[in-house]
Amino acid sequence: MRQIKKSTAKKQQPDGAPAQHGPQVPHAVLSRRAADRLNTGHLWGYTSDLVAVELFGQEPPNLLPVTDERGFLVGTGLYSPESQIALRIVSRELIGEQEWLALLESRLRAAIERRKSELTVENDSCRLCFSEADELPGVVIDKYADLIVLQLLARGLDNAEVRKVCLEVLTERLKPVTIVERPDPRIRELEGLAPASLEPLYAKNARKPKLSTNFHVNGLQFEFDANAGQKTGAFLDQHANYLAASEWAKLVGATGRALDICTYQGGFALHLARVMKEVIGVDSSHASLEIAERNLATNREQLTAHVEWVAADAFELLREWARTGERFDVIILDPPAFAKSKRAVEGALRGYKELNLRALQMLNPGGLLVTCTCSHHITWTDLEASLASAASDAGRRVRLLERRGAALDHPVIFNLPETEYLKAIFCQVD
Repeated sequence: MRQIKKSTAKKQQPDGAPAQHGPQVPHAVLSRRAADRLNTGHLWGYTSDLVAVELFGQEPPNLLPVTDERGFLVGTGLYSPESQIALRIVSRELIGEQEWLALLESRLRAAIERRKSELTVENDSCRLCFSEADELPGVVIDKYADLIVLQLLARGLDNAEVRKVCLEVLTERLKPVTIVERPDPRIRELEGLAPASLEPLYAKNARKPKLSTNFHVNGLQFEFDANAGQKTGAFLDQHANYLAASEWAKLVGATGRALDICTYQGGFALHLARVMKEVIGVDSSHASLEIAERNLATNREQLTAHVEWVAADAFELLREWARTGERFDVIILDPPAFAKSKRAVEGALRGYKELNLRALQMLNPGGLLVTCTCSHHITWTDLEASLASAASDAGRRVRLLERRGAALDHPVIFNLPETEYLKAIFCQVD
């Protein structure tokens, strides 16, 4: 392991030059515990991990060399002085801006190449780049048919050079009609960044850029508008689970009536509508249900079920329907993240138990329950314990069929537990 000394008057700087013989080099020093975590493969250095950040009066750079308290090199990281995630390691070596841009290009090309085989006529959309999981911390790129959505979620990425590299690779490899940057306002605020431009980064027709399209998931068409929706637009991470839900419903013979809670734009509901007799999709967002209705109309010829949309709060509706004796053969629970921090876990687990309890009270014997969480703070043990507790209270016997996570375009990296955020339990209820 290469060693670089902390900055003092008599010790070496991160570039190996003694302080008294050359310019002082900005760098960050992490606690020993944090450095050990990063040396095992993690990529984040939190503000609370910092022992010191030496800038020597310079403006905060995009990249900082990172050492431990002994002066040993940990790597080079993107620096975000106002974020709780102060450092995102992009190399275990000491590199400069041009070397980083070269790494960005090669890693983005590799990420796209890994997913090319997944793109077909029936599935023309996927996550092209999944941040840390593709060794590109803070870079998220989604493809919806001929449109591409880029997110740059770290201060050190917010520059023209990074955008240029991304555009060059994406236009060369995928020939999109439009590339838009869709910044997350909350993330930009946490990173101390000004609001980003909403103009397309690239448009084949610059005078009238295409900003909406229909994309395909498992042979079904879904509407996408680059100026609307949540996150980058749709939940591509669930696309394999959409199909699995319909396949399990057929396999266990639960093909009568289905309930999709937090349906958003109809992902699970429309897949189930190919095998069920009746499907009800519930969401609190009227705007999302309007898109779900258009998606229903687009796919009507493929569907066998009568489909209905209900705008309601999931908790209130489930309590009422459980009380009045509504019954279903399939229930999908796919709520938003209840636990966005460790402190929120206890309250989140009460919420998951409540949803599971009401679902178990409404499922017919032999019915299929799919219960999901999209929070990495909720572990498999947490989710299964909330389901077990709900089963006990409901007096139901719940048999595990399958544990599933996000689709393959959202890879899980064992050294990075945050990449395993989506968890879905498929079970049959007696």
